[in-house]
Amino acid sequence: MGMDKIMAYRFPETTMDDWKNKAEQALKGKSIDALNSHTYESLILKPLYTREDGKIAGYPGSPDYRRGINPLGYRDTKWHIAQQISWQSADELTSKLTDAFAKGQTAISFKMKRGNERESALAAARFSASYPFAVDAGSSQADFIAALEEAIEDGGITGYIGFDPLAEISTSNRDKPKDLGGWEKTIAETEMKHPNLRTVLVNVGVYHNAGANAVQELAASAASGVFYIEQLLKAGMDIDAVFSKIVFTFAVGANFFMEIAKLRAARMIWDRIGELYGAAESVRAMVIAAETSRFTKTLYDPHVNLLRSGNEAFAAVLGGVQFVHVEPFDSLEGTTPLSERVARNIQLILQEEAHLDKVADPAGGSWYIEELTEQLAEKAWELFGKIDALGGMPAVFESGWLKNEIAATLAQRVADVKARKQSIVGTNVYANLAETAKAIPENRDDRDHGIRGTRLSIPFEELRLKVAALETCGGKVSMGLICLGSLKESKARADFMEGFLAPGGISAIRSGMVLSVADAEAFIAETGLARYCFCSTDERYTEMGLEILSELKRRHPGVVFYLAGQPRPEEKNDWLEAGLKDFIHIRSNCHDFLANVIAEMEAAGND
Repeated sequence: MGMDKIMAYRFPETTMDDWKNKAEQALKGKSIDALNSHTYESLILKPLYTREDGKIAGYPGSPDYRRGINPLGYRDTKWHIAQQISWQSADELTSKLTDAFAKGQTAISFKMKRGNERESALAAARFSASYPFAVDAGSSQADFIAALEEAIEDGGITGYIGFDPLAEISTSNRDKPKDLGGWEKTIAETEMKHPNLRTVLVNVGVYHNAGANAVQELAASAASGVFYIEQLLKAGMDIDAVFSKIVFTFAVGANFFMEIAKLRAARMIWDRIGELYGAAESVRAMVIAAETSRFTKTLYDPHVNLLRSGNEAFAAVLGGVQFVHVEPFDSLEGTTPLSERVARNIQLILQEEAHLDKVADPAGGSWYIEELTEQLAEKAWELFGKIDALGGMPAVFESGWLKNEIAATLAQRVADVKARKQSIVGTNVYANLAETAKAIPENRDDRDHGIRGTRLSIPFEELRLKVAALETCGGKVSMGLICLGSLKESKARADFMEGFLAPGGISAIRSGMVLSVADAEAFIAETGLARYCFCSTDERYTEMGLEILSELKRRHPGVVFYLAGQPRPEEKNDWLEAGLKDFIHIRSNCHDFLANVIAEMEAAGND
């Protein structure tokens, strides 16, 4: 074939029907719908998206702002690197801020301490002329702003110093906000003095970190925003002034595309609300401060948190936010200068090496993301309407309705983690038994109205901490694996069992090749454990497993035996009658099995 023919060749067009036919052939007769998956938001995700699905709407910097609030994206206005600095004294805060700005930080951001408003204001004031604020001041807002105004020499304050009264009651025993008169006064007075400072905060992270799905987060953010609009309009503020004071903080989780779509949908919804209130286009552009999720972080294998935070920060930037905080990988046990610097450098890499500040709306045009954005916006608007019909945010706090809705989502998430339908690397899969950790106090009290933050990995962490306590009383907590037949025959299921036990902190001790009762007896005598699991192929189980189990159970009636995998249905009763306690397989609930075993070990130790 000559070069002319090669260059003239055109690939044949393939239709959606062609793809479906090929896919169904690979599925061996199953419908293409078998490849659909379901999300916690009750969305159905298809295996393939085309131009008929997601439609690109508008341009960056124009309503409905799903594509971002700046026409050129981050090319003319980069997102602010707003790492929250932890501190103990004003001198330490000053020193850390100085160091952070020298190493790439671009916003004044730190964790507020009640009663230390003046000290933190004095430390921050010297930087206020050069950098915007990114501070959740909580109920200290008025005192902090007043102290800051005393400390600054001239010029206005920019960025945001916010307070979310609804978020405060959502995490407390109270079901109604305090009198907002003082808060409204602070907002109005600050608007006059510092027109470029945002002071009304909608902290959506409290719902995310309690286990809410994206739709629930979006609906809560919209309902909270409307509550504040109504309060400030009643106080006499102009609608455009109100919109110019509001900033939203979102926690960004591990579901990469869902989180991008969530941030885009949030701007769509807020723009629609602004339009209905008659606000000017220029003030309807939602300002978002993002932080990486605490909900996804793990106590064990903390360096994996680096990867999680990198993924979450990447999603936040693609979602078009204005401020970003990356939680240090070891923040659960206390940060170090190294972890704080690495967290900041994640953002610098996204800017300087990944060049995410060079493209306007890099996620725009992805059919999948565009369709996901539309679906999230529709479902969130529907739920927002339901919250409004129930009386708004204070009412759903008082009734406990919102807490119950989020709790139902959390329960589903936790159930999936326990059964390992959802993986947490280093926790419920690929756990490292060599690691140790200290217990972290977690508020688990469900007796009040509060929406409590939690973490998805806690159930398995609690198991490992229990095992660590058992081991301090004597020896490694282990289970023996009786490997029937050759290494090739037993390896797959022995590997499975090792990975199945590790999330609970239980180590697996493998036997050599077991071909007889005598081999198994020798292994039990050598290890002296209370629990063993048979590992091999179904054929080996049928050939020798049942006979060996029967004899071992006769000789060691107090020892507990399990089997990795499931034999043929007609053989199950034979195994159970021979003394087997349970079958362990891919559909077994990993957490519940480990919890039962550990509880038995604790009971035996107490006896």
